[in-house]
This record gives sequence, C-alpha cells and structure tokens, in this order.
Amino acid sequence: QVQLVESGGGLVQTGGSLRLSCAASGSTFSNYGMGWFRQAPGKEREFVAAISWSGLSTNYADSVKGRFTISRDNAKNTVYLQMHSLKPEDTADYYCAAARFARATDVPREYAYWGQGTQVAVSS
Repeated sequence: QVQLVESGGGLVQTGGSLRLSCAASGSTFSNYGMGWFRQAPGKEREFVAAISWSGLSTNYADSVKGRFTISRDNAKNTVYLQMHSLKPEDTADYYCAAARFARATDVPREYAYWGQGTQVAVSS
C-alpha cells in the first residue's frame, strides 16, 4: 500500500509558475514509477507527466512539454511537478499516482495508487 498526499496547488496568473509536491508513504517509494494526471471541470482525467523509478526516464503530454518538469527525490519519498508558463487551460485538479511498474507510463490503468488531488487555477 502507498499513501500519496499532494500539495502546492493554488491560484496563479497566466504565465506564472507553481511547483506541486507529492509525498509518499507506506511502501518502498523507489519501486514505483510515478505520474501526474489532471482533471478539469467537466472533462476526463488526463495524463500530464510520468517518471521512472530511477528518475532517468520521463514522459510528458504534448500539451505540457517544454513547460512542465517532473522530478523525484527517492530519499525524501517525494515527486515534484514544476510548472512554468501556466495557461488558463492548465486549470484543473492535479493528482499524483504510483504505478504498478517502475517505468514512466502514461496509461492510467497501470497506476495502482492515487492521491486526493490539489487544485490549480490559472487566471487570464
């Protein structure tokens, strides 16, 4: 079992930056690939970014490439999502997830554990 708690969400203006954090507990963090997903009001949950257990492999949705960076600190059991150049369309609830495997996967069904989410709102 893995428990995940996200933090760092908030309200920011277009072009601003935020860093989301996800603290994991309950199991060996470095065994898991980790990912970030988001869900905007009235829309389905979508993949944002993923990172392998080692941090050497990452995967991004086209909509965030070049603006968002995923990273992890296995010593702190934490994964991060640094977001720059935020746009109103980035407004959503952001969820951290731990994968069933160690790779950086963008497939939601390959994630076994999910956090409760943190809200990000980008004003125009």
